[in-house]
Amino acid sequence: MNFKNGFNWDEEPPVSPTGQYLNSSVLSLNIIAVLETEIPIDDWLAMETIEMLFLPINPRFSSLMVKDDKGIFRWRKVKVNLDDHVKVPTFPPNVEYYDEYVHDYLSQIASSHLPESQPLWDIHIIKYPTKTSYGCIVFRIHHSLGDGFSLMSSLFSCVQRADDPSRPLTFPPINAVEMRKNSFLNNAKRILLTGLNSVTEFGWSFWKSTLGADSITPIRSGEIGVEFRPVCISNVEFDLGDIKLIKSKIGGTINDVICGVIFYGINLYMQSCGHNANAIDVTALVLLNTRILRAYQTVQEMNKPETSAPWGNHFAFLHIPVPICKNIAEVGPLYFVTTARKIVKTKKNSLGVFITGIFLEAMTKLRGAEETSKYLHATLKNTSLLISNLAGPTEQMMIANHPIKSFHFFLAGNPQSLAVTIVSYMGKLKVVMTTERGFINSPLLVSCMKKSFQRILEAAG
Repeated sequence: MNFKNGFNWDEEPPVSPTGQYLNSSVLSLNIIAVLETEIPIDDWLAMETIEMLFLPINPRFSSLMVKDDKGIFRWRKVKVNLDDHVKVPTFPPNVEYYDEYVHDYLSQIASSHLPESQPLWDIHIIKYPTKTSYGCIVFRIHHSLGDGFSLMSSLFSCVQRADDPSRPLTFPPINAVEMRKNSFLNNAKRILLTGLNSVTEFGWSFWKSTLGADSITPIRSGEIGVEFRPVCISNVEFDLGDIKLIKSKIGGTINDVICGVIFYGINLYMQSCGHNANAIDVTALVLLNTRILRAYQTVQEMNKPETSAPWGNHFAFLHIPVPICKNIAEVGPLYFVTTARKIVKTKKNSLGVFITGIFLEAMTKLRGAEETSKYLHATLKNTSLLISNLAGPTEQMMIANHPIKSFHFFLAGNPQSLAVTIVSYMGKLKVVMTTERGFINSPLLVSCMKKSFQRILEAAG
């Protein structure tokens, strides 16, 4: 047994390299999920749910990240005091709708750090009505505890199906990235094409992460320390039926359609800001789930040793060039969807993600997790925006007997002026934009995204 300073290090699992990348002196990322309720919140019931359902999900929710005597970071189990983790803010009385207060509060927690002296999560119970809900339950969880898939699976294990709690929630199929070499050995031509694409993709990705910073534009300030600045959180909601209609008309996937909507919306926004330059670099960093699966798994399934979807951080990123047109009227709205489809198809026919993963592992072994974290920070900083998406339930869910009218998530701590997160729920697709306050005109960007979707829908019809 390996005892040191009263602790048995053999019983304290090491923090994964990715967990260390995401919680370092240069990079600290949080995932924030917001659940909007249909009824006023009973915070006693919410506390009971946290204690009975949330905490037992995974030991990391009751653990600190500590360094042992050999300099290895490990998860140390500690006793959790819920009063340290559950916050119930107080706003001024006699206000009809508290949208502005809730917005400012979310911006505040997005810009602040979780204390390292306790497990890296907290929950905020906002018992004030807005124009869309009676209250909000906000989960803020550090990315080092797990990726979006792990943390959303945790969240879904705490909720029930509103129409029939005895039945499980159902989810749309998941398009995961399969990082298996054997799947490319069936066709010689495909192997050659994949090899060429892989070398090109990895080389371009490496260049973007080191020397190839994007141009300064209305969506990228390029300022140092942008991750510490106040943010605005806004969203726009689309009907999944309309998105499927566009998809059926022009082919591709739902992700292709939504990427096209985002790309067109960015062009409209930049045009509205008077930015009409041609020779500019605008790149989206798209986060991908790298598990080999086609549906959400329960937390119990994720914790099995033989699972193909283990708990933790299993994601990769793709650099996607955003098409920027000086005269967008000449190309038409559907150009951005078809272009997005072609780019993503080429990226999929590549092992660039796989090679990047090997490269990051090698960098960690040779130079340490801190240097790898610096590389990831530069990867984010040099791009114009981040895009991440998750699939939510198709039925309405409820938590502690509180029906959830809507929910969304966003990232905090990324060194970019713009991040776009997408989640589906009950036949709707919510697109959330986290923007650098004072630099990006958030209402204008929302308006451009709505205009983008409507024009693409009309053109597809």
